[in-house]
Amino acid sequence: FRLGFLVNFLSHPVLSGFTSAAAVIIGASQIRNLTGLELDRTGGQLETLCQLMVSLDEIHLATTLIGIGSILVMILVRKWRSSFPSALLAVAAGIAVTSFFQLQAAGVSIVGDVPGGLPRPDAGFFNLEDLQSLIPLVLVISLVSYMESIAVAKAIANRRGYRVDPDQELIALGGANIGGAFFQSFPTTGGFSRTAVNDQSGAQTTVASVITVLLIGFTVLFLTPLFTYLPQAVLAAIILVAVAGLFDAAAMAHLWNTDRRDLAMLLATFFATLILGIEEGILTGVALSLAMVIYSSARPHNAELGRLGNSSTFRNIDRYDEAAVEEDVLIFRFDSALYFANVEHFRECLAERIRRRGDALKLVILDGSSMPAIDSTGMETLEELISDLNEKQVGLYLAGVLGPVRDKLKMCGVIDTLGSDHFFFDVAEALEQYRKVGEGKRERPFSPLQTNL
Repeated sequence: FRLGFLVNFLSHPVLSGFTSAAAVIIGASQIRNLTGLELDRTGGQLETLCQLMVSLDEIHLATTLIGIGSILVMILVRKWRSSFPSALLAVAAGIAVTSFFQLQAAGVSIVGDVPGGLPRPDAGFFNLEDLQSLIPLVLVISLVSYMESIAVAKAIANRRGYRVDPDQELIALGGANIGGAFFQSFPTTGGFSRTAVNDQSGAQTTVASVITVLLIGFTVLFLTPLFTYLPQAVLAAIILVAVAGLFDAAAMAHLWNTDRRDLAMLLATFFATLILGIEEGILTGVALSLAMVIYSSARPHNAELGRLGNSSTFRNIDRYDEAAVEEDVLIFRFDSALYFANVEHFRECLAERIRRRGDALKLVILDGSSMPAIDSTGMETLEELISDLNEKQVGLYLAGVLGPVRDKLKMCGVIDTLGSDHFFFDVAEALEQYRKVGEGKRERPFSPLQTNL
């Protein structure tokens, strides 16, 4: 169904806020494995830090040394040679040290026995009654897991300079879950921490996933006994090193200097994710992005134009001090499609500029070069504008109207009402025609309205 367009509502600030907060959440969740403390998993990040501070004297020294040592090994190895599999070295060293010194007897938490063998296929799960009752939950899980997966995928893509195909991601996730259903798998998505680890390991293409599948298959068939002595602290260290790079402090500093509104969105998503959770945080980010789209769409940019010297170029008088304005002509540009959500903004802005001109105003030129579309509400607004200006004995010219808009104006009768001689290719032509016709030949440059308006 090509629903990948949903990711268009995940702006870059939202992605940065989400990934930064998720990095903090995942990092905080590994503190218990890194220190050997029995921390409450149900509490938030602040509560976890508070528990850590009051329990410093209970930290398991051997576990902490293994975790910190693994972090240092990975950092130093990457500085020496970034392509070297530093995480694999940390895993091998952790297993060797723990097994040789029997550190599990001293309280170091290890992975323990890992069940071997591949899962057996089972199609007995399919039941129409269960499916009917589970559909609402399935849809929620699908939406949230997809948004979470595509968020971290786009975050990595932005850093590495490539593009993610949202529709293809949906197909991949859907295929994985349909296939996994026949092997009693959990619902599957692109994992945040696993994606970070994969990125840190130097994966460049999907060949990395194929190799991972083959290695996991070989491992669960033959090598599971080797992982018995793998310390949990080593796994925690791998995750911490991976997610640390996803905390985007640079984006926050950049937005502070360039766009405070986007920074507010980033921070709102960051704290929502941090306080409410990863799923709630990404949904909050989507909601904020939608709200910003609606707000921007309802209040688009518009400008009054003036002529630059003796040229045929017209620019925003608020940006160009040298742009000359004629007292009896108002040139107005609306930089958006004119539709139901922004017609009130269009009316208010244009009415305010007309009011400022007072009785001196003889003509309004509407520059349509930045108006790509118009709906029925927009066309009604133009008809009302024609009527209002007619009552004030003020003319209306339309310049640079794009083809699709002109077609609709013709279909609804606005061109016949206003007169085809009130449409021009550009503002310069409209102004020239007004001067030719208006100078001493008629009092007001307007066309009488038809009675069926």
